Amino acid sequence: MTRRPAMVAWGTAGGVWTLTILSWGYAGWGLPQGFPATLILGALPVGLVLAAMIGRLAQRRFFDDTIIDGQPFPPGSGAEIDQRVLTNTFEQALLAVLIWPAAGLLIAPAMPVALGLGFAVTRLAFWAGYHAAPHLRVFGFAGTFYPTVLAGLWAAWQTLLQLL
Repeated sequence: MTRRPAMVAWGTAGGVWTLTILSWGYAGWGLPQGFPATLILGALPVGLVLAAMIGRLAQRRFFDDTIIDGQPFPPGSGAEIDQRVLTNTFEQALLAVLIWPAAGLLIAPAMPVALGLGFAVTRLAFWAGYHAAPHLRVFGFAGTFYPTVLAGLWAAWQTLLQLL
């Protein structure tokens, strides 16, 4: 498969994942229901994934004399890839912090938990995909970005309906 068709396939899988996560959060199957506790529980997997990524970069620095003193990571190195993954994950986490509370309040109390668990799984897929082959990261990106954005649009729609 060439890159673009593979990226479309992985992006489509991310779209299916998105619908699954949003449906799960809306239905709340097996998820806690008490808001704002669900917001805290939804943030926990995000924090744990960020901690793993930060820890991996710290480990790389500690065991590599060429970067131990804070030097830039060599382009294309595993550490440089991990830094890119961490940066994108932080950006995605910021979106989550700004959107998930509204999703939990306006759509379903369990929504932040489903989004948080989905975030952790797809960020790990993004990380692994980035190391395996850059185009394989598409599922992880789509599976993190789309649920958050669609939950935000859904919450905005709910707000608009309440105002009308």
